[in-house]
Amino acid sequence: MTAGVSGTTPQEGTTLRSAEFAALRRTIAARGTARMVIAPITCAVWACLAVLLVLLGQLPLASLLSLGVLVGGFEAIHALHAGAERIGRYLQVYYEAAPDGPQWETAAMTVGPALPGGGVDPLFSLLFVGAAVLNLLTALEPPPTWREIAAIGLCHAGFVLRVARARVAAARQRAVELESFRALLLRQRDRG
Repeated sequence: MTAGVSGTTPQEGTTLRSAEFAALRRTIAARGTARMVIAPITCAVWACLAVLLVLLGQLPLASLLSLGVLVGGFEAIHALHAGAERIGRYLQVYYEAAPDGPQWETAAMTVGPALPGGGVDPLFSLLFVGAAVLNLLTALEPPPTWREIAAIGLCHAGFVLRVARARVAAARQRAVELESFRALLLRQRDRG
């Protein structure tokens, strides 16, 4: 048996490739599960904090604490989603090119949403934007000064803009990264 370029035998290369594929599929599954856990936990922590701010709050700027919970939860979900999508495109390009290879990523991308207009929002965008709008209510008692209104409003608007931009980027991510991985594979083949 001759060793391959990386110093592995063909059999070891096949085993390594199978192990990599399995590990990456598990990573995608774990990240999807983590998103589904983080979203309700974030909402529960945010809701508890928001209620406390309404009941006990004397400082309108304290609403930024509960906004911080929303920001942290959203950013965690966004990072998990973007990473899982990137792994999916890698698998699609490097593992699904062979007709007898796995086809999940290619099939899922081809099929798209199951229902017309029924695409899933993997970032929970509407949930986070709705919570941010409701979070503004925690800043209204006692009545804020105009400076407090400006600061609180600017922070909330910034978060809503971040969610909107992330949603747009997520909608384009599959196609952009699929082309990027295809171009990378072609460069690797040209060098190899």
